[in-house]
Amino acid sequence: MQVEAVENGVGVTAFSEAIPFYLFTDRATVKPAHEWCYNFDLARERDRGLTDHEDHLHIATFTATLHPGESLCFVASTEPNPSLNAEAALEVRRSYERKLLGFWQDSCPVNIREVPEWVNQLVFAADQFVVNRAIPENPIGKTIIAGYPWFGDWGRDTMISLPGITITTGRLQITRAILYTYSKYVEEGMLPNRFPDAGETPDYNTVDATLWYFEAIRQYYDLTEDIDIVENLFPVLADIIQYHCRGTRYNIHLDPGDGLLYAGEPGSQLTWMDAKIGDWVVTPRIGKPVEINALWYNALRIMGKFARQIGRPYQEYDALADRALARFERFWNPELGYCYDLIDGIYGDDASLRPNQIFAVSLPHSALSHEQQKAVVETCGRFLLTSSGLRSLAPNHLNYRGDYGGNPVQRDSAYHQGTVWAWLLGPFVIAHLRVFQNPTVARSFLDPIVNHLTTSGLGTISEIFDGNAPMHPHGCMAQAWSVGEILRAWLATER
Repeated sequence: MQVEAVENGVGVTAFSEAIPFYLFTDRATVKPAHEWCYNFDLARERDRGLTDHEDHLHIATFTATLHPGESLCFVASTEPNPSLNAEAALEVRRSYERKLLGFWQDSCPVNIREVPEWVNQLVFAADQFVVNRAIPENPIGKTIIAGYPWFGDWGRDTMISLPGITITTGRLQITRAILYTYSKYVEEGMLPNRFPDAGETPDYNTVDATLWYFEAIRQYYDLTEDIDIVENLFPVLADIIQYHCRGTRYNIHLDPGDGLLYAGEPGSQLTWMDAKIGDWVVTPRIGKPVEINALWYNALRIMGKFARQIGRPYQEYDALADRALARFERFWNPELGYCYDLIDGIYGDDASLRPNQIFAVSLPHSALSHEQQKAVVETCGRFLLTSSGLRSLAPNHLNYRGDYGGNPVQRDSAYHQGTVWAWLLGPFVIAHLRVFQNPTVARSFLDPIVNHLTTSGLGTISEIFDGNAPMHPHGCMAQAWSVGEILRAWLATER
């Protein structure tokens, strides 16, 4: 690596073909260096079972004396001559944040003066996940990064987080653009799980991303009454329904016997509980998962509504929905008083208490009776609810893993076996609000997560937490659906 002194700083070129990067200051003394610190210890990496030593290069020392009230500007850039006017840069950022709050205030149906500061902070956090994604049809397109520091933009995460990240925050043009962008990649009735980079083939190994697409469009339409998007995307949505009825990839098909959706084949993980270690599928959910059929029923009701709105035949969608509604009772376990997580699986029906059934209550079209909805919320609240989200498996289950850590195998084996997921707090709050109609109590479940905004990724919400107290945060330090769903839930309690 080459280190050279430049005016007000240093320039670094990692190798001959690399883009140089620069470190500048407006007032410090700069002393270039080239000193290796060998075998630098990485304790956090050791905890994660990864390479825990590496060599670090000291390239410069910046020295300055600051008196009370004074400031120092430090710039990291790939531009050789950036501005060193820190006050101007800070004002640009503050102006941008005022613009974000303006979108939020214009769309917010509540008195903005009563919005807690932590909610405004989540509006800023939501913006960090919205990034540029050029596609042939739109060189300035947008997409949503699932989480930092290591996730990309995925179909499932985008559709789940889109309402909270862009609709709730009033950035409707971005919502519209992303909905149209993903429509270009629907193939054989499926949305891609992983958005393709240039020249790559999309991965379509997901059953729920496509069904969340319907719900994202519904939420956008209900707020905007943008009939054009319904007109334009209806053929895509109708094609999706047809493919699911006659069958598509990964044995995803409508069971003619009961009108419920079956998905999966050996070796595949199609739901959000998708951990797989070699050939070991940690949470095998081949069959009829409860949340997939809750989403399927919801999608069919949405299609019936959309068809009526634009004067298209709706009877087929109503008939499919009525049949799914009639047989959804198969998910109800009267002995336990909550839903099976999976029916007709390769190992039979799975009565494991997991949070997936909460969507059968939180989605706008529910196939459960009011008493069943109430029982689901109370059961999830008793065994799965924590201060940071919902556990992915009840603690009394034989396979429960309450501590997330260790090497990749140990972590993946706990990922959906008791680990707490923050994004599930949003659907739980909305489900509780639906059943008990008490916004004050529903909103109270969000109070503990406020403290987390200063404990891991500052000003944002982590991906996961330990299932056991004290529930340390893990995974991505900033997760799109964690931020989006909690924002959406807070607004629901205000409405």
